[in-house]
Amino acid sequence: MPKDLNENICKASTFERVYNKYADDLHDFLYYKYGAHFNPKDKAQDAFMKLWDNCKKVTFAKAKSFLFTVANNMMLNEYKHQKVVLNYQKIKPKAYNNETPEFILEQQEYLEKYNKVLSSLKEEHRVAFLLSKVEGKKHSEIAEFLGVSQKVVEYRIYSAFNTLKKELEGFKIK
Repeated sequence: MPKDLNENICKASTFERVYNKYADDLHDFLYYKYGAHFNPKDKAQDAFMKLWDNCKKVTFAKAKSFLFTVANNMMLNEYKHQKVVLNYQKIKPKAYNNETPEFILEQQEYLEKYNKVLSSLKEEHRVAFLLSKVEGKKHSEIAEFLGVSQKVVEYRIYSAFNTLKKELEGFKIK
């Protein structure tokens, strides 16, 4: 224990002594007061970081009080934040939309027709088309993946696109 209780704790050896003396007690205090789900070990470390940031202002005699107050306030802030999160989760999203029943029905029918036409494509055309349009892969990546040239991949994608365009009215791809 230092002879001068008013010395600040910016010296590494003094700070280390404070850490070794209060770290376990601070963790246990937070753990028993708030439980494990608020990460008491992290909050204790954050309190020591705040102590280091304010080492010129905090004396050795006030270090314990500072640590416990800062850590307790951090836990209270976390608790308040969790209450806000829970209240937000209780709010139910709107259960209605502005789409007409006719639009929803047309959308479902179109999706069924699209899947039917897609399944009728040759497998290599369908695979190349889906890798390109659904997964967003580049033609060179698809060619490497399938073990064919890039021109073959382009041909397969565009022939699948043309088949879909013929079979489905208004079919467009971005």
